[in-house]
Amino acid sequence: MIKRRTFMTITLAGLALPATALSQATQKTFRVGFLSGGGRTPDGAPPAPLREALRKLGYVEGRNISYEARFAEGKPERLAGLAAELVALKVDAITVLGGPAAMAAKRATSSIPIITTVAGGDLVSTGLIASAARPGGNLTGITDESAPLSAKRMEILKEAVPKAGSIAILWNANDDAMTLRSREIEKAARILKVEVHAISVRNPEDFASAFAEMSRQRPDAIFLVADALTGMNRKEVIEFAAKQRIPAMYEGSLYVRDGGLLSYGPSPEETFQRAAAYLDRIFKGAKPADLPAEYPTRYYLTVNAKTAEAMGLTIPPVLLLRADDVVK
Repeated sequence: MIKRRTFMTITLAGLALPATALSQATQKTFRVGFLSGGGRTPDGAPPAPLREALRKLGYVEGRNISYEARFAEGKPERLAGLAAELVALKVDAITVLGGPAAMAAKRATSSIPIITTVAGGDLVSTGLIASAARPGGNLTGITDESAPLSAKRMEILKEAVPKAGSIAILWNANDDAMTLRSREIEKAARILKVEVHAISVRNPEDFASAFAEMSRQRPDAIFLVADALTGMNRKEVIEFAAKQRIPAMYEGSLYVRDGGLLSYGPSPEETFQRAAAYLDRIFKGAKPADLPAEYPTRYYLTVNAKTAEAMGLTIPPVLLLRADDVVK
């Protein structure tokens, strides 16, 4: 005979199992689209920091979340078709990397939530949202402050290379946000009495001619405006700058870890974490129109002392002391 307490335990356990199974069976699996104008990630999935941030929020691949990623490989003309693919797949949200990807997604759908991540640019100035406080529509995410940020980066570059009288600005002219940023850099350079050479690229094939032009002009420094296209070709830019011994300012620490001289910008990992938080709120019922766009809360100064030494450049000690990270 089974004792009453044992029988109740078995019965309750038996009742609990179907309830748990039912909960798992009815739990929604969210489909997250990812659209980038840049190169394909090694595993063809969205960037690992975004997926890891979502995992920490309780979204586990194969259980309650799945991903669909599309990459334009530096060919902006592909973005419209790739965005349309994600919309046809009926994803629950689209995360984008870069201004052109954001614009393509916005044109492809007015109902699926869109979250901007790294290098989205100034969302207000490009017309992607109505205002940071009240985005309106179906897009929100991480935005930036082009004018003050460009001025600060120019100040740091001038501090690192006091004798710089000319600077080449290299940017993707297919990206409206990066074009706006390049103009802000030009304004900051003129205030610092630095001559500007504006050199634009539109696809990977344009970098060779850009390097040839800089070889002829011989600027005292280079400012690379970061987006999906220039990021995909960053190693070529870094190698050119090293070979020509031209100091260069970049907008993210990844460039400096790859051998670039200086960078000042937000952490991509932190940006993806915040994008994941947006997705979490949307999956729980929030609307993009009601979620204010956010500015990065902190910017990091990274200096590559090894690159400076190879160029014969002495970085002022006060700048090294202010650096968040010095690559040696």
